[in-house]
Amino acid sequence: MSSIIKSLKLVLAPPHPAARPFLAAGFGAVLAGWLLRRASGWSGFRLLSRAGLLFVGFCLYFFRDPERVPPPGEGLVVAPADGHVVSISFVPPPAELAIGDEPRWRVGIFLSVLDVHVNRMPVAATVTRIAYHEGRYLNASLDKASDENERNAIGLRLADGRTMAVVQIAGLIARRILCSVREGDRLATGERFGIIRFGSRTDLYLPPDVAPLVSTGQTMIGGETVVAHL
Repeated sequence: MSSIIKSLKLVLAPPHPAARPFLAAGFGAVLAGWLLRRASGWSGFRLLSRAGLLFVGFCLYFFRDPERVPPPGEGLVVAPADGHVVSISFVPPPAELAIGDEPRWRVGIFLSVLDVHVNRMPVAATVTRIAYHEGRYLNASLDKASDENERNAIGLRLADGRTMAVVQIAGLIARRILCSVREGDRLATGERFGIIRFGSRTDLYLPPDVAPLVSTGQTMIGGETVVAHL
């Protein structure tokens, strides 16, 4: 029973503010279909209303923004997004962040259209740099998407001076990356920092001396699943 309640809370979670224009368009279609049917008497306008309702339902599901509780304990790095791990590589961080070229572990998380798309801070840190990079829209599950796709890289500095990075990457369908933080912001573990619309990828670059505790194919819960220990 508890698992059913948990699933319902996830599905029925309130939408992220980014959903507002899409919900307005959906409800507008519902209203327009109803008004046109009343004015003309043609039942075919019901299709417009039904399409609007379906779109509203999809948006409520896609933009759902459930509350997450980071696990207790010091030095835990949590997943910055829901989805599953598609890549674990030892590579240099994005050059645009200017945090050095020393290789470090990168954990790539692919978000399908069914996953929660809200991004969350992997650890308490200060945002040192935000760098947007135009690019392609390859399938985000491919490893080359980290380098070739449109992305928004966020540099982080921990309290002990070590650096990390989180990169929001657009996918095959995604066309909009939203980032709600600014350089200089100090954020807590699990705090929301953005959202990517309609399928995407989120890469996490750990500090150079930290190794991941997850494996390829593992399911991630943003803000809760432990990825590494500092």
